[in-house]
Amino acid sequence: MKKIEAIIQPHKLDEVKEALIGIGVDGITISEVRGHGRQKGHTEVYRGQEYKVDLLPKVKLEMVVASARVDQIVGVLAEAARSGKIGDGKIFVSSIEEAVRIRNGERGEVAL
Repeated sequence: MKKIEAIIQPHKLDEVKEALIGIGVDGITISEVRGHGRQKGHTEVYRGQEYKVDLLPKVKLEMVVASARVDQIVGVLAEAARSGKIGDGKIFVSSIEEAVRIRNGERGEVAL
């Protein structure tokens, strides 16, 4: 099992959700987060004053999936989230040792 975490632009959320649901991904946790990458934010002018905005709004998606599906899911996720501009985000994949469904005690991939 693998955990896929993706940090994406908020305006791409609907496209990404539809793409993932379209390939049969059921369980997704979505959080609103703030952060920055290499661009370190940007400056804005408000009422004549310049402000540095260094924590930009992003959306974080988390899902635990069967190892065999990781390449497909990452490919669809990246394609749906891509705008071609700086700040599109990142995808992280890590190993999961165990999953347990609390309701009935199922373990492993059947618990997903």
